[in-house]
Amino acid sequence: MSGYQESTAAYLTRLRRIEGQVRGIQRMVAEDVYCIDVLTQISAVTKALHAVGLGLLEDHLAHCVVGAARESDEAAAAKVTEASAAIARLLHS
Repeated sequence: MSGYQESTAAYLTRLRRIEGQVRGIQRMVAEDVYCIDVLTQISAVTKALHAVGLGLLEDHLAHCVVGAARESDEAAAAKVTEASAAIARLLHS
C-alpha cells in the first residue's frame, strides 16, 4: 500500500494542472513565443513537479518508513536506504 493514499486526489489535481502547463508550453513553442517566456514556464513546471515529489517523499517518510520502523530494524533500514536514494534522485533532477 502506498503512503500517499489519503492524498491521492490532491496529487492528481496537482498533476493535471502540471499537465495543462506542459500543454501550454507546447503551444508556446508551436507559436514561436519568446524563448525567455518559454523558459519561465518550464521553470514553473519544474518547481511544481518538485513540490509533488517532495510531498510524496514526505508521505513516504511519514507512512512507509515509520511503518517499517515499527516492523523491524531491518525493514526500517531498507526503507531509509530507499528514501535516501529517492532524495538523491530528486536533488539531481
